[in-house]
Amino acid sequence: MSAKYIFVTGGVVSSLGKGLAAASIGCLLEARGLRINMMKFDPYLNVDPGTMSPFQHGEVFVTDDGAETDLDLGHYERFTHAKLSRDNNLTTGRIYEQIITKERRGDYLGKTVQVIPHVTNEIKNAMRKVAAAGDVDVIIVEIGGTVGDIESLPFLEAIRQMRQDLGRDSTCFVHMTLIPWIAAAQELKTKPTQHSVKEMLSIGIQPDILLCRSDREVPRDMREKIAAFCNVETQAAVIARDVPSIYEVPLNLAQQGVDALALKYLRIDAPEADLSKWTDIVHRAYNPKDEVSIGIVGKYVEYEDSYKSLKEALVHGALAENLKLRVTWIEAEGLETVDADGRPNRKYEAQLTGFDGILVPGGFGKRGIEGMLNAIRYARENKVPYFGICLGMQTACIEFARNVCGLGKANSGEFDPATPHRIIYKLRELTGVEEMGGTMRLGAWACVLEPGSLASKAYAATEISERHRHRYEFNREYEAVLVGGGLRLTGTTPDATYVEIVEIPEHPFFLGCQFHPEFKSKPLEPHPLFHAFVKASYAQRGFVSSAEIVKAEVSA
Repeated sequence: MSAKYIFVTGGVVSSLGKGLAAASIGCLLEARGLRINMMKFDPYLNVDPGTMSPFQHGEVFVTDDGAETDLDLGHYERFTHAKLSRDNNLTTGRIYEQIITKERRGDYLGKTVQVIPHVTNEIKNAMRKVAAAGDVDVIIVEIGGTVGDIESLPFLEAIRQMRQDLGRDSTCFVHMTLIPWIAAAQELKTKPTQHSVKEMLSIGIQPDILLCRSDREVPRDMREKIAAFCNVETQAAVIARDVPSIYEVPLNLAQQGVDALALKYLRIDAPEADLSKWTDIVHRAYNPKDEVSIGIVGKYVEYEDSYKSLKEALVHGALAENLKLRVTWIEAEGLETVDADGRPNRKYEAQLTGFDGILVPGGFGKRGIEGMLNAIRYARENKVPYFGICLGMQTACIEFARNVCGLGKANSGEFDPATPHRIIYKLRELTGVEEMGGTMRLGAWACVLEPGSLASKAYAATEISERHRHRYEFNREYEAVLVGGGLRLTGTTPDATYVEIVEIPEHPFFLGCQFHPEFKSKPLEPHPLFHAFVKASYAQRGFVSSAEIVKAEVSA
């Protein structure tokens, strides 16, 4: 059977959760035994989100092949087992880049290059390429943006043509809208949904299923009204109500028969879904035995989507221990406290007391670095479990060099090019490279773990593969000095060129990793390092050693 397609679009406003909805539908189809893959088309002109501000776009999700992609691909990987790559996320910028390359090469044989058919064909070819890449029953394609946006029109035209090309039995259109509550009138309003569907109809697309976001119950007569005015079956007017945990979304959609409807429209027979593991996850989320408190010291904490995968990975670790996660976002610059005369002081410690664990995530640039170093010093000196990721590992090495090894001016070449002790330096192969897009160590790299280390016990392995996104590395010229001071380098690339993990053995839990483990964590398969960190943070209340923590985790 050739692959069939489910297209997910959105209307009324952005940020309704199309990515979560698409991922949840994929989860339900997988639970029925179907093989699925997922795609996201973004209408913006950037070639990829790699150079976009985290405050505007949120996190950049990295795949194994080194693609810098939209954060929705993180939802896809967390909710399904789809193997994603750079082919699964395309932007308008990348589509046009490919077309212009072909035009310059003469591929169009002198023809006038136009949106139709050349741009739409490029979009359709991208979908067919993913379908041809492996044995897939259903491909779920999310179209970013909102219907009515000028920049999304070529993508909507392309999926309209896909139904013409493949037929009604091979395509299903899912449209996400909003049913707002008007406080002044004390009423829910369906008119925005009606207008959104009307906009879809004006470009030739009749939605098959409507996912109507609402913050409260929607009466059946209102669903019937939506179905009548939007020309869908009553059961296809699905209410996507707000829920406390995103991991309840697949269960809610299954309860309303979204997967059964999609399969009916696609003429696919499949067994009933087994959602017992998801039911268990949700039960644990709503019935924790206790809570664990984590302070995240970052540069982009004003916009939580900047750390979307990180937050979810911590949730996964907490769920594995049946704990409620309580996260406090701490602006790194706010920890750079000084006296009236400008001299640094330690008043910042008041902001760090009371946390079970402290985490410093990735980031770029020197803003907030001194605040991160203060947080790391506090965690190290007060035996608070510490987890540093990417920049969090680099700053941990700098802090250790300054305050333990006596290299007072130790720094990174990124923050102070004139530092006499360049503990962190730029990748040799990137020296002289000034372009920003795609010029980093990206994607999956192998890492060899030192036997007996905290990392090797957490992973229960001596060789792993993790995803990277950075330009700077630990300078091994300072290895002897830092190791002599008590730091342990417990993970390196197989050729020993790059340091991947550092630890302090005499600490309850102090681990920094150069890679981004959050990108590989799933609710049903929590990442070993996040699981170990959350367990250590919770156990630290009882002063349980890190060795006992990972030993218990491995035996479990």
